[in-house]
Amino acid sequence: MFSFLYDIFGIPFGFLMRLIYNLVNNYGVAIIIFTLVTKIIFLPVSYKTQKSSARMQALNPKLEKLRKSYQNNPQKLQEEQMKLYQEEGVNPMGSCLPAVIQMVLIFGVLDVVYRPLTHILDFGKGVVADAVNIASGIIGGKGIQSNDLRRELITLEQFKNFPEKFSELGSEFTSEVTEFCNNFQLFGINLGATPEFRPEFWNAETISLFLIPVLAGAAQLLQTVYMQIHQKKKNPAMASMGCMTAYLYILPLFSVWFAFQVPAGVGFYWMLSSLFSFVINLALNCYFSDERIAVIVEKDRQKAKKYAEVNGGKKTFMQKMLEQQQAIEAEQQKQRQTIYDENGRKLSRNEINNYNRQKINDAREKMNEKYSDSDYVCTPEDELVIENARQRIAEKYGDTYEN
Repeated sequence: MFSFLYDIFGIPFGFLMRLIYNLVNNYGVAIIIFTLVTKIIFLPVSYKTQKSSARMQALNPKLEKLRKSYQNNPQKLQEEQMKLYQEEGVNPMGSCLPAVIQMVLIFGVLDVVYRPLTHILDFGKGVVADAVNIASGIIGGKGIQSNDLRRELITLEQFKNFPEKFSELGSEFTSEVTEFCNNFQLFGINLGATPEFRPEFWNAETISLFLIPVLAGAAQLLQTVYMQIHQKKKNPAMASMGCMTAYLYILPLFSVWFAFQVPAGVGFYWMLSSLFSFVINLALNCYFSDERIAVIVEKDRQKAKKYAEVNGGKKTFMQKMLEQQQAIEAEQQKQRQTIYDENGRKLSRNEINNYNRQKINDAREKMNEKYSDSDYVCTPEDELVIENARQRIAEKYGDTYEN
């Protein structure tokens, strides 16, 4: 479904990985450097995400006060929240776009890890396809599916076991892949081998392979626990979301299971990625202290004010987005056909009907009072005015209105 994303973003990251591998001539070391470099590339995106999150956390006391003040009037609560966001210059969706960008770029990183024949050894599509077909024939049965992201890693594994089967691809292919397989390791661990939960026998290599998925899950768990502790400290209300919390703790288990299904190089990358992410998040959370966030908020508020003065009150893009979001929410509120009295109590359907009838009756009474001294008789034009008023109420409240 997202194969085009792998192709688009895999090309530049593949070039980076090939450059690193040619420098160090070791796949394991290349993964370490590649993971670190990609995290540095993502650092501006991570910075913006953490900054937006920290600014929203700084508003939590004010938002909580609004929730208590308008707990019985959701429409008014939304209006006040949007007003607060505009005054503070905060975009509640500010952390979403950087997160989406990072998620999209991850496709390119994964493509590099999954396709070493394409991105590191730089073989053409035809050669890679022929090699995959040979490996598929060795496996037998359904072979290697065309949509399997691991097809090149599986091909490397089959080449290591049966190199003579690939001789038809030429000496250049076999020599380059043989050299790559010899370098496809770290500290004697073959990163092209798939870890086994229950190997036939235990030795240094099988134990090391077994530990890679476990460490990948442990690194993911470390990241999850740290983020939960930080979230609880900054925003206790959000930390109590049981379903989401359970989901976050399931992810490390999924990482362990997944790492047992793929070659060790992929699990090794997941482990490094989680560790580097933990370090970056820790550093950014320490950087965005309460004092620094207060300064950033005030700076952004003054920047928005200055922008409005220079541009004659012209709204910033963020303010336009907030107003548009507010308009959408107001329309949704209208479609929900909910009306509240002056005390913030939600009216029932019957009460809404009575409210609408009273509006029309009040209009009739005012008209009668206006023309009572002149023996005024309601003309067709007046009836048209009343009918228009009735239609406007019907358009506003939909099916809740009854004559």
